[in-house]
Amino acid sequence: MKKRVLIFDDDEAILEVCAIVLETNGFETVTQNNCEDILSKVEACAPDVILMDNKIPPLGGVRAARMIRSSPGHAQLPIVFFSANQEVAKLAAEAGADQYIEKPFDLDALVTVLRRAIRSED
Repeated sequence: MKKRVLIFDDDEAILEVCAIVLETNGFETVTQNNCEDILSKVEACAPDVILMDNKIPPLGGVRAARMIRSSPGHAQLPIVFFSANQEVAKLAAEAGADQYIEKPFDLDALVTVLRRAIRSED
């Protein structure tokens, strides 16, 4: 069964590239260009892992990830934070993310990080 990745990014080009690369590598993807009603979106998607951008409207990635972490049904859901911010590691830690990757990223590295995040929860 394919693992489902829920991708949050406000850049449509990044959403499209990530979806193509991940689907080519055996993932199922769902994309969102904002994090309004974030818990409803996570609930509806039932992802195996979340790929969260830092600058995602209207809340931002740190607040959005914290909301997911504080939700009893999703507290253990793996979150991979990704950002062009030079302090992505610090932001990921503030968000409670399991992993992070810097933009621009190597596409193979993205696949590896997501697989690692999913395996750590199995």
